Amino acid sequence: MNSELSSNEQEILLQVARQAIEATVRQQLVSPEPREEKSLNARRGCFVTIKQDGKLRGCIGNFQSELPLFKEVAEMAAASASKDPRFYPLQEADLSGMSLDISVLSPLQKIEDIEMIEIGTHGIYLEKGYYRGVLLPQVATEHGWDRTTFLNQTCIKAGLPTDAWQAEDTDIYIFNAQVFGEE
Repeated sequence: MNSELSSNEQEILLQVARQAIEATVRQQLVSPEPREEKSLNARRGCFVTIKQDGKLRGCIGNFQSELPLFKEVAEMAAASASKDPRFYPLQEADLSGMSLDISVLSPLQKIEDIEMIEIGTHGIYLEKGYYRGVLLPQVATEHGWDRTTFLNQTCIKAGLPTDAWQAEDTDIYIFNAQVFGEE
């Protein structure tokens, strides 16, 4: 079920995300039009990343979804604009300098051997007790990280010590993402 989305389907999802963000900022109802495309109705996890002048401005997502992908994208876009605790909610003035990336995810795969992590291909989801952290595949590439740094940074994101990924009771999962965005 890890079928790649066509460029037309990617365009549709980017429009859905942008409309959802604009509606959220203007305190309007977010309700994307129903879609005919089979792949846009599949139930897949996704993350929507908002950048402003090239810098992170919001990023929220889900690994699984009970919703069709186009609706999940709308919800995650609205949440990225208004609920990312690292940033104040987007305002009308923020809309002009904003660009979007969408990451459509494969299902999580639990791994026992970190050698399975391929930089640039896999994202990492890590769990230890109540702590959870996730970094998308493109994060390691953007920062020029090796596998160990990627794992250390995922631990930091989870609120854990950098070497927590080495603990017996830490579960490490990998996933792929089809990442696309506005130029």
